[in-house]
Amino acid sequence: MNFNLEIIWEYAPFFLKGTLLTIGLSFAGILFGTILGLFIGLGKISRNKLVAFPFQCYITFFRGTPLLVQIFLIHFGLVPALINETNPIFAGILALSLNAAAYIAEIFRAGIQSIDRGQMEAARSLGMNHIQAMRYIILPQAFKRMIPPLGNEFIILIKDSSLIAFIAAPEIMYWARAMQGKYFKAWEPYLTAALIYLVLTLTLSIILNRLERRLATE
Repeated sequence: MNFNLEIIWEYAPFFLKGTLLTIGLSFAGILFGTILGLFIGLGKISRNKLVAFPFQCYITFFRGTPLLVQIFLIHFGLVPALINETNPIFAGILALSLNAAAYIAEIFRAGIQSIDRGQMEAARSLGMNHIQAMRYIILPQAFKRMIPPLGNEFIILIKDSSLIAFIAAPEIMYWARAMQGKYFKAWEPYLTAALIYLVLTLTLSIILNRLERRLATE
């Protein structure tokens, strides 16, 4: 195998730009996905079946269809309908956020339902309404239990952001494919991309592990 470091050096500025875009896409997907996931998770555990039904449909669709198909639907269908043109970055953020929200909603649902019902009854007996009990009693306890699965979902989201390259968003895999197409080499571009993703996911894992240990100590 003739490994050529010079072409990696040539594409280093492009990989740097791609890495920054990947971090931005992933961060936006995590942020909006978490906010939307909390709302959907709370909707799904509603005792009113009519209220819970649309949230269940949302989760079923986004968990039951491939992310790449969702990206194409959003990029070529939804985004042009919203802003009259295609925009790969906007479509990427939207697709990652909507997809992540379905998985994060299930994490919130499981975390909330893992808290003993007596906690809610005790909070209500103290004069709290349902929202106050969720905010001050249930969610803080559930959040500690949700950190490991949320961390896994965030790591998966960073790796899944590589699919955005298929709609020409210039992130890491976009430049790896461009490099491979120019030099007809496989090891240099894809090993470089793999190394960058590994650094990103390991960094996030370390941050989440420290957060988990800190909350466990408190």
